[in-house]
Amino acid sequence: MEKKENIQDSNEPRQPRQRVRITTARPTYGERPQYGRPQGRPQYGERPQRSERPQYGERPQYGERPQYGRPQRPQYGERPQYGRPQGRPQYGERPQRSDRPQYGEHAGYGRPQYGKPSYGRPQGRPQNRQAYDPQAKYSMKKRIEYNESHIDPNAPIRLNKFLANAGVCSRREADDFIHAGVVTVNGEVVTELGTKIMRSDVVMFHDQPVTLEKKVYVLLNKPKDYVTTSDDPQQRKTVMDLVKNACPERIYPVGRLDRNTTGVLLLTNDGDMAAKLTHPRFLKKKVYHVVLDKNVTLHDMQQIADGLELEDGPIKVDAVEYAHQTDKKQIGIEIHSGKNRIVRRIFESLGYRVIKLDRVQFCGLTKKNLRRGDWRFLTEKEVDMLRMGAFE
Repeated sequence: MEKKENIQDSNEPRQPRQRVRITTARPTYGERPQYGRPQGRPQYGERPQRSERPQYGERPQYGERPQYGRPQRPQYGERPQYGRPQGRPQYGERPQRSDRPQYGEHAGYGRPQYGKPSYGRPQGRPQNRQAYDPQAKYSMKKRIEYNESHIDPNAPIRLNKFLANAGVCSRREADDFIHAGVVTVNGEVVTELGTKIMRSDVVMFHDQPVTLEKKVYVLLNKPKDYVTTSDDPQQRKTVMDLVKNACPERIYPVGRLDRNTTGVLLLTNDGDMAAKLTHPRFLKKKVYHVVLDKNVTLHDMQQIADGLELEDGPIKVDAVEYAHQTDKKQIGIEIHSGKNRIVRRIFESLGYRVIKLDRVQFCGLTKKNLRRGDWRFLTEKEVDMLRMGAFE
């Protein structure tokens, strides 16, 4: 078998294989296609020289050159105010302090609006609020003539009651005056106690004619440090000092509130109604708001609801509950008893000290819209409800 000639001798060193790189002519800059870019890009050397470019100040100003793909942006002050009312004063056009409305000339709530319009807000006070009337508190103090058709003019009446209803004095004082012989009926001196007369009789007291007064009913929101009495020998402040200008008739408080107790208090010259509202057998409802020195436990609340034994006898309330969701020191209590300091003694018997005591309701009458220390006349409807006993 013949050997190939191109096979080198095994004794000769092997030459490395020569690698050949095949290249093509590369296009010059600007000749190769610009993939994805627009054709016609200026070739190198064809760009305008600096001397041919627009000089400083000759190039288009901002807003004049076209915004490719973008809308032309309006200049400051020319663009529309989206969502804002047109005509808003531009910077520099705001009225000066001397041109602004003075205090009291604006249509606000009491704070001057120095020329600044209230965008989107109604001018003036909102309609859903009741407009403030500076004379509103005096409208409740307007004298009311109550209907007295329920009184029988032919019914006899005790002489001492006649004098008391006429505003001369109290019934007890009237008995002393009758016994002293200073009262005459139809020209005759009457000294017998319990004498009954007719309303049409002529009654003289110290030679002065006496006539029955019209009924007056005044509701007072009693403040603290006032004594509930017509006359105090210790010269302390009384509730009569708060209602001294209410009416010329002689009125007196119905029931009694402690000096440090606040809330609803009725004053009238109607003795029959006063006796009906204060006598225990009529069971008139009274509601108090009590603030104590410490939290009241549920066990003590249950004891009050079940009834307690005090030094003057057993006492039971109509209802008792917490007056606040989180503050267990505030208690609301409903009671019919008219015993002296009964609410305070109930809590003091369980080891509590009353910090604040406020009567919020008395025989259906409340202190709504009545400031502390202020008073008003009862309405005709409220008087009729009291006469019918609808607030028991």
